[in-house]
Amino acid sequence: MDRTHLLSDQDEVHSVPSCPAGSYADPNTEANNGATAPPSDLMPVVPGYERLGPNIIPPSDFGSRQPEAPPRAPERRFDIPAISEELAQEAFTNYVSSKCCYSSKPVKEMVFTDLQSLNTYRYRLETFTETRTTEWDSEPYNGQVVDGVGMAPAAWSIPVPIPSLFQDCKKSIRVPHTSTVKGCHSCLNLGRSACSKCVNSGRTRCGHCSGTGWRSSPERQRCGSCSGSGMIRCHSCGGVGSITCKTCQGHGKLLCFIKLIVTWKNNMHVSVIDKGSGFPVDLLDQITGEKLLTDMAPMVYPVVNFPDRSVNAVSESAVREHQAQFCTTCRILQQRQTIELIPITRVHYIWKEKTHIYFVYGTEHKVFTKDYPAKCCCCSIL
Repeated sequence: MDRTHLLSDQDEVHSVPSCPAGSYADPNTEANNGATAPPSDLMPVVPGYERLGPNIIPPSDFGSRQPEAPPRAPERRFDIPAISEELAQEAFTNYVSSKCCYSSKPVKEMVFTDLQSLNTYRYRLETFTETRTTEWDSEPYNGQVVDGVGMAPAAWSIPVPIPSLFQDCKKSIRVPHTSTVKGCHSCLNLGRSACSKCVNSGRTRCGHCSGTGWRSSPERQRCGSCSGSGMIRCHSCGGVGSITCKTCQGHGKLLCFIKLIVTWKNNMHVSVIDKGSGFPVDLLDQITGEKLLTDMAPMVYPVVNFPDRSVNAVSESAVREHQAQFCTTCRILQQRQTIELIPITRVHYIWKEKTHIYFVYGTEHKVFTKDYPAKCCCCSIL
């Protein structure tokens, strides 16, 4: 997600949800554990897949769409009513009571001088994209059918069901007609690999005598575990000196194929239009606002008639930036833009002849203050 400065020196940070772990693999195509494809220079050239790699560019005429007509924003102005003094005091009381080192005297003795409502908008643009990547993959060959006859379909012509919109997800699919059988490159077709524990010797140093063949406690005597040789049979390979190859699982051959990796990502841009209120807008990440506008389409058009021109400018910039960024590298499936009104009230009060400020924000009526006047010493030091 982008971090955007707008009439404030603060950034808003927003996390993007991801899809469940189970949706990241296609059980029909997932290679067995340990299987890896041989080096690409050992693989045949498949027509249409001469260059494998990330971000295969979609054809220029693939799913080309034009932005729809601009969404009609409500024509009324959105003036946030200031909260009442009773609600401001109740919110402040709850805030202070949650702080173990704050005295409640200012809450009980303060005198309100001003309550200012601040028009604060949050604009969010989500662009749900699909990218496709290809690479060689393999699985141990155990006599299964080899689909290597016929013309392989182009990467973007392979139909892949789209998951839930605006949810990150990834899926792997075997490209039809790209399979071929190759000898295992890890074990040179033998099905077994040298044991790294005993370095192919079948024997390892005895742990009871540290390889000396003798035990020194209580008296020096020949080690019974290794019969004085200092070496014992390797437990990893059973004394054979080799183990089953993890790549081909002992078969000596691999079924190699081109794997298509489809990635869906929700790319998000969030801007908070805060007109120099002094409030740290990063606190609004988890705060609920009132939704004023929701516009969803394959390609959205920037908001043009919102009463606050700053919102229109942010929408124009974000939409153009996303469409320029993603149209040439991936496929835009859907876009969604929302405008929220976030209530923030700046409260001025006097306590002991000094003026102080705090903010009540969100529909949850949370409180933020930097200068609470009655903290204990430990809080002041911290």
